[in-house]
Amino acid sequence: MAPVGVLPATGGPTKDFGGRITSSVVVTCVVAASSGLIFGYDIGISGGVTTMEPFLKKFFPSVLRQAGAAETNIYCQYDSQLLTAFTSSLYIAGLVASLVASRVTAALGRKNTMVLGGLTFFAGGAINGGAVNVAMLILGRILLGLGVGFTNQAAPLYLSEVAPAKWRGAFNTGFQFFIGIGVVASNFLNFFLSKHPWGWRLSLGLAVVPAAIMTLGAALISDTPSSLVERGRLRDAKQSLIRIRGAGADVEGELDDLVRSVGAAKAADREPFVTILERRHRPQLVMAVAIPFFQQVTGINIIAFYAPVLFQSIGFGKDSALISSTILGVVNLGAILVSTAVVDRYGRRFLFVAGGLQMLVCKVRWIRRRVRYNSENRGKCILI
Repeated sequence: MAPVGVLPATGGPTKDFGGRITSSVVVTCVVAASSGLIFGYDIGISGGVTTMEPFLKKFFPSVLRQAGAAETNIYCQYDSQLLTAFTSSLYIAGLVASLVASRVTAALGRKNTMVLGGLTFFAGGAINGGAVNVAMLILGRILLGLGVGFTNQAAPLYLSEVAPAKWRGAFNTGFQFFIGIGVVASNFLNFFLSKHPWGWRLSLGLAVVPAAIMTLGAALISDTPSSLVERGRLRDAKQSLIRIRGAGADVEGELDDLVRSVGAAKAADREPFVTILERRHRPQLVMAVAIPFFQQVTGINIIAFYAPVLFQSIGFGKDSALISSTILGVVNLGAILVSTAVVDRYGRRFLFVAGGLQMLVCKVRWIRRRVRYNSENRGKCILI
């Protein structure tokens, strides 16, 4: 969120002022959500590329030597600090960028922040595709990570501020939907390109295609009314509302509401990170931290980032590992579609409970099978 405290200032209007799903809303939201396509592509591509022999031979020959050694444990095949640096540099850079992204988004606007993120995505993909040494690989991943930090801040905010209040939940899941498409696309590409000596270059370099599309699209769309009001551009904010809300909407009422909300936030004149630590906001702060924290510790990121490596480490062949990763991506995409269809009808809490129960049941069944068929690891299974 932009640094305007915890008041309901810029997440969209505080009440429903009407409006329909216009063509302008659809186009702008598709462009914004498409930044998730690049993120999903980068999530899925690295795991598959690190299983390609030509890639390992050129940049990480020690991994190949470990794989060829008869005494090497299959789980330790990818035990390489340099390979880990290649993979993790994107996420470290994304973490750093996310710390300043809210201020950048407030100062430049949602649209310009997405353009900035798209340009860094493009540069990172181009450098990775043309890399001749590990330093270029890591530099490219760092640039991709910066793009992740900026676009993951700006795009969901853009979606929530442009979408009609009635359909805000469905539009917000559009970002996650495009992430799912990106993961599936990267897995398909890895599978078909893995047999080509230069397949890894194509897999890494093709990230420039969605980056270019998103950057050009973001440059052509207008900024959100909330962002324009924040920066004092009231006339532009009104024109933006007219375009995205269509005939019959209370544009003047929504604009007045945005002006009041932004004014109240600025009048508070306090740092948002100071405000959110106040006792009265503690329950919301705890939930805002706990939900993503527990989502991460379920281990989903291991599956998303390293699925091909994980499958290969437990005995799958290279092709089987890539196919299995693709199947996981398709299942995930299907689940996102279901969420999109029901989120505004049943609410966010229902999806949290349903998803949590499903994960719990699957974990319990997995532990029971491990205890039954692998009793020597019973303690570890129960702990997991």
